[in-house]
Amino acid sequence: MEFLYRDAALVCVNKPSGLLVHRGWANDRDVLMMRVRDAVGCYVYPVHRLDRGASGVVVLALDKDSARALCDQWAANAVDKRYLALVRGVPRDGVIDHPVRKGERGERVPAVTAVRTLRRFGRYSWVEARPRTGRLHQIRRHLKHISCPIIGDVRYGKGEHNRLFRERHALHRLALHAASLELEHPQTGARLRVEAPLPDELAAALRSLARLVESPV
Repeated sequence: MEFLYRDAALVCVNKPSGLLVHRGWANDRDVLMMRVRDAVGCYVYPVHRLDRGASGVVVLALDKDSARALCDQWAANAVDKRYLALVRGVPRDGVIDHPVRKGERGERVPAVTAVRTLRRFGRYSWVEARPRTGRLHQIRRHLKHISCPIIGDVRYGKGEHNRLFRERHALHRLALHAASLELEHPQTGARLRVEAPLPDELAAALRSLARLVESPV
């Protein structure tokens, strides 16, 4: 597990795909919080979530006051979050303003995500998503809503495309990566930006896809 930043108030890590941030809906023994706790030698406090299948920046606080201040920023949508995703189709650059259910069965609540296509690979696209609200599975649900599901998404995606990427590009995970976070430091008030490099398996899949598009069989 890659550590991206650490000081007396917080620690930022690059979460690998497949690992839960903390115990909740599942009873996994191996979770991110426990790994970080053991590595830094003290209790850590979760302040936001990142889907099991996604990788990227996760922030954990090292004391209660810092945790409270960071949670307040997330609640106020004051954290600048940048995600990268590989999707089926070519999203139109702009803003997806589409209410989603709170949880899986609750009432619909406002949800907004800005989307920009960074590169096209034939019928697939590498996109940037910047959620302006923080709803459960927001990016995944919004991209499905515009008929551009994320590759590897077993809940909101398309099985035939997921299988194709497993077989042709050795991609066995959700193609969603939390590339960067920018927030206010809970103790100093200074702006803090943390970036997570793209995991090898995602980078390799993009290279494989690029070769296939440039030299079709």
